Amino acid sequence: MVSAIYNEQIDALTSIKNAVQDIANAAEEASKTLRDNGRLVYVGAGTSGRLAVQDGTELTPTFGWPVDRLVFCIAGGHEALMQSVEGAEDIEENGSQEMLKAKVRPTDVVLCVAASGRTPYTLAALRKANKLGALTIGIANNPDTPILNEARHSILAETGSELIAGSTRMKAGTAQKAILNMLSTSIMSKMGRVHDGLMVDMIVSNRKLKKRAIKMVSDIANCDPAKAEDALNQADFHIKTAILICLGKSIDESKKLLSKYDNNLRIVLSKLA
Repeated sequence: MVSAIYNEQIDALTSIKNAVQDIANAAEEASKTLRDNGRLVYVGAGTSGRLAVQDGTELTPTFGWPVDRLVFCIAGGHEALMQSVEGAEDIEENGSQEMLKAKVRPTDVVLCVAASGRTPYTLAALRKANKLGALTIGIANNPDTPILNEARHSILAETGSELIAGSTRMKAGTAQKAILNMLSTSIMSKMGRVHDGLMVDMIVSNRKLKKRAIKMVSDIANCDPAKAEDALNQADFHIKTAILICLGKSIDESKKLLSKYDNNLRIVLSKLA
């Protein structure tokens, strides 16, 4: 049984291969759209909604993405994160109302996730987001479905029937989680929140992450750990600022440089070279 489930999970990941370019195209446009203080809006129902929320909540600690630039819309509300709210996915007007309540605008990116590709709540949200001018991205596991046909960018992972019939928490869920990982990580990277594979906008919230931050600053600025730690203390543990301090800039100079070049450390370092 476990071997059969394992093989199905591998098949689910393999199904994403044909969507790699679509994910890249969506990430490219999303990163540009978000630069004008745009927000990431996650929409889904049931398993898809919970996976979407999980992906979004990890962006702040990992990439320093501001909490006020995240919006979560899940059928059934916050209660649906902890337990199933039956029938919530079928209420279309709730999906469209969520977009109005969130005041979705053209600078926002709305990610709509639905295994079937036709969930009423999610589809209604996508249609309203389109009318409001947002960049919409549809993620689904069935081809030629409304969410894929109507989203500005569509991402299909055709996972087929489930080993346990109808249990989309399995293959469909695995594929969705991987797609969301790839998409959001690519967006964050394009926006300068990753530098040479390092999480340079990471929020330093515990001792483990403090050690990681010291090593990052030390490696990028090519200085000893003690100097890196001192710079981090001066910069209130803002890693990019600390790196520039280690390179001889004052706190004010560091902040001005990062602000001038859209908080992109790579660009700043190229200007200092």
